Amino acid sequence: MTRSGIVLTGIKPTGKPHIGNYLGAIQPALSMIEKADCYFFIADYHAITTLKDAAQVKTLVLEVAATWLALGLDPEKAVFYRQSQVPEIFELNWILSCSANKGLLNRAHAYKALVDQNTARQASADDGINMGIFNYPVLMAADILMFGANQVPVGQDQKQHVEIARDIAETVNRHYSLDLPLPEPLIFENVKVVPGIDGRKMSKNYQNTIPIFEEPKPLRKQVMKIVTDSTPMEAPKDPDHCHVMAIYEAIASDNEVSALKQRYRTPGMGYGHAKQALFECLESRFEGPRERYKDLMANPNEIIAALAKGEAHARKVAQATLAKVRAAIGID
Repeated sequence: MTRSGIVLTGIKPTGKPHIGNYLGAIQPALSMIEKADCYFFIADYHAITTLKDAAQVKTLVLEVAATWLALGLDPEKAVFYRQSQVPEIFELNWILSCSANKGLLNRAHAYKALVDQNTARQASADDGINMGIFNYPVLMAADILMFGANQVPVGQDQKQHVEIARDIAETVNRHYSLDLPLPEPLIFENVKVVPGIDGRKMSKNYQNTIPIFEEPKPLRKQVMKIVTDSTPMEAPKDPDHCHVMAIYEAIASDNEVSALKQRYRTPGMGYGHAKQALFECLESRFEGPRERYKDLMANPNEIIAALAKGEAHARKVAQATLAKVRAAIGID
């Protein structure tokens, strides 16, 4: 099979992984492993822009790594590493900062959103905004450009960060006659927005998630909380406008989806039946990975060993890239 360049994606350790994370990021990224040279990293330095609890950061890094390994990431087939263990990234970050226009960073959506929130509450525009948050796009550019990634899987809300990385690369290339590859955002058009239990997009910010590795009893309890309309059991229901079906459709096989949709259209099926079907589907899909996740978290040295293998490879690539950049800017 012909491989389609270098794919890189970062995973920020910010909380319990949920079904939306799996369907929107993890599953699409893992599907690229056989098609491209893949770099998957845990963005622990990005996390400290907001997380200030050292013990929490350590735990979340292990949880994120265990999640990807349990869900099928093979460290023999992809480069899997912690951002913090590749110090060359942070030297490149400074070099890029010296060619990154402040006006470009002023226009970053995440920064502008925080400024708008401050303005709305009549506070100073930059109140509570640290330089890590402001410079976040430059560090992301260093993450991408260090490994020559030409495809970066992102959601629509992160597309601008890849475009900023491209702008910075073009500037650096022009200043120093370098040939850093120009990255493109890779957006999986067939990935649907997964609703949470309240019908809004599944997000930790809304506290409406269904954790991937929840034990059966609390998992079923969470599924049963999914909001539905008031259509009575004896009436047929519309499967195309139901949050339960939207999640089921993203997890189940085509045959299972067709069968459940038929039940929706047949009088006598209640939403409780649909939720039970969703619970059983989730339990069937994630029971094995859940046990693997628990084993990994009980043996953190196995997680660290898997990461260390990727980190050794990542550092070799990063050292070569940095040597080329240092020579170009006149610092040998």
